[in-house]
This record gives sequence, structure tokens and C-alpha cells, in this order.
Amino acid sequence: MCRLLYVNSKNKFSCAEYLNKFADISKNSKEFQGHGWGCAYLLSGKWNYYKNVNPIWEDDLSQFGNSNRLIAHARSAFKDEGVAVENNMPFYDEKYIFIFNGELRGVKIKEEGKIGAEKIFNYIKRFDKGSIKDALRKGTEIIKNKSNYIRAMNIIMTDEKSAYVYSHFNEDEDYFTMKIKENDNMLIVCSEKLTDEIGWAPIQNNTLMELQCF
Repeated sequence: MCRLLYVNSKNKFSCAEYLNKFADISKNSKEFQGHGWGCAYLLSGKWNYYKNVNPIWEDDLSQFGNSNRLIAHARSAFKDEGVAVENNMPFYDEKYIFIFNGELRGVKIKEEGKIGAEKIFNYIKRFDKGSIKDALRKGTEIIKNKSNYIRAMNIIMTDEKSAYVYSHFNEDEDYFTMKIKENDNMLIVCSEKLTDEIGWAPIQNNTLMELQCF
């Protein structure tokens, strides 16, 4: 089960500052998060992408500079299978960036993708008729109905103007409840509290949120 991070700020911030904190919670997670990691960050108005098959806490996180949007994923591969850099998230296309944390069993959908998370990303996009939020809502509902059991299905997607956070889980509330912290200048969503600061709130189960960019 993976760890997710999204940061958006009015002002530029050091990616390394937040990635180092993210690396700490990934390293200290009760489930191993060392099957590689990846991130996307805005630089001069353009998304830049990075993936590494090594654990995030072993990487040089000073290489990414400053940004005002960052999305990152630390991977815990199901049954330690498919550990390869091409299976690391984020998955992305020209419009959307996608990260996922969860486990689904007996999913009865047909979709392209090397691993389950990539199939979910591609399946959700099937329903995009101009609103990825509506597509995310519809796609996840169908996936729930066509799965034998869902341990969890937590998703963060971004487009040019917003981030979309979806949370659904059926067990281990402490582990799967994502956290959010926001003020007038910055918004952070993470699988766990990224800092010890006050102001963190849980994202309720069975929630779909749209978080507009600053």
C-alpha cells in the first residue's frame, strides 16, 4: 500500500523540503514503501516528471528545485511483484496526472495497463466528457460495483486548474485516511500528517473533493 502527496502553493517552495518529509513518513510506514517512487512538479509552467525504482529515502531529493505544485508517490508493490521503474507512479498524459493507493480484488473490467493502478487511470478517463471530476466519480462507482472486494481505493488526480482527491476504504481506517492541511497560501494532501503542525484534518471516507489551484 503506497503513500501519496500533493502540495500546491501561491508562492514557490523547495520541493526537497516536502519530499524529505514525505520520505520520512514513507520510510517509517508500517508497510514497506520502498519499491520505487516518482513525482511531478511544475517548473516554468511545465510539468516535469521523475521516477526511480529505488526507495525515496535513498534518493537525492535536492535535485528538483522550487515549484508551486508537486505530486509524489512512494510505492508498495502488491505481493512485491512488478517492481520496475515503468510501474512507478505518477501515471500521466497530456491532461492529467494520477497517483493511487489501495488494493482491489476480483475486478471485472477490461482496460489497458501494466498494473492495476494504470488500468484504473485509463478506465476513469473513458468517462471524461469534459469533467474529469465527473469521470472520476462515475469510473470509481463502476469499479466498486465490479469488484469482489476493495480494501482501499485512494486517488489523487490533477489537471491544469485543480486537484481531485477520492477516498474509499473498507478497513484499516488509521492507515487509509488521508489528511489535508490548507490556509490562504498553501494546500497539502498526504497519506499521513506531513508535519507536526496544527491544522491537519482527516479526509472522510467515501469522499470526492475538488481542490482548485492558487
